[in-house]
Amino acid sequence: MPGAEGMAGLAKGLAVLEAFSRATPKLTISDAARRTELNRAVARRCLLTLVDLGYLTHDGKYFSPTPRMLRLADTYVEASALPQLAQPHLAAARETLQESVSLAVLQDGESLFVARSEVMRIINTGVRTGATLPAYASATGHVLLAGLTPAELESYLDRCTPRARTSKTPTTRTEILERVERARSDGVAVTDEELEIGLRSLAVPVRDSRGKTVAAMSVSAMAGRVSVERLRQEFLPVLRDHAGKLGRIL
Repeated sequence: MPGAEGMAGLAKGLAVLEAFSRATPKLTISDAARRTELNRAVARRCLLTLVDLGYLTHDGKYFSPTPRMLRLADTYVEASALPQLAQPHLAAARETLQESVSLAVLQDGESLFVARSEVMRIINTGVRTGATLPAYASATGHVLLAGLTPAELESYLDRCTPRARTSKTPTTRTEILERVERARSDGVAVTDEELEIGLRSLAVPVRDSRGKTVAAMSVSAMAGRVSVERLRQEFLPVLRDHAGKLGRIL
């Protein structure tokens, strides 16, 4: 059962979903109650709610999963496969640019880094795999926010509480929207010391076969070593090439 902040109803509904399997693709109310150890009334409410939500069908006796169930599995498969598929492209881009290259996805309003190929330097830039950066202030974040629908972006901005990390950090709704719109129109985002003094980053979208932005590929470098002009002229074509190749296999 869930902890103090958990949702008991959600836990019961998930338990009912997990009662279906290849061996038991159809369940009655009694079957679901027995397999989940819920009473019949609770099992019935869960099953009927899942029917209303489109996850199950009901023929009067048996409940069966619908294709919508595949969306839950697809989310996991895509997320878990993405870092593995991306790694060769990150490594190839790193070898060409001689700078660390990363892959990030949007999670809870932040850029979550799920894969990275590092160049060996005395001082490394960027973040480690598993780390997060605020979407409003990062190149990856601007690219990922640009992939949202207008309603999703508005929802993010309503929840966002930006804080200045440097004097260049965008902290107002207008500033953040300008960065996101620029990333959407240009297909690239560049940050110049918005996150950290002396650090520059460039990010491009990774789009799947449907054109949906599923991740952002980025490169970071010390400002004293790489200019913004060089990021755009030399680094951008390389990142776009590998992001495109990764997107075509998704």
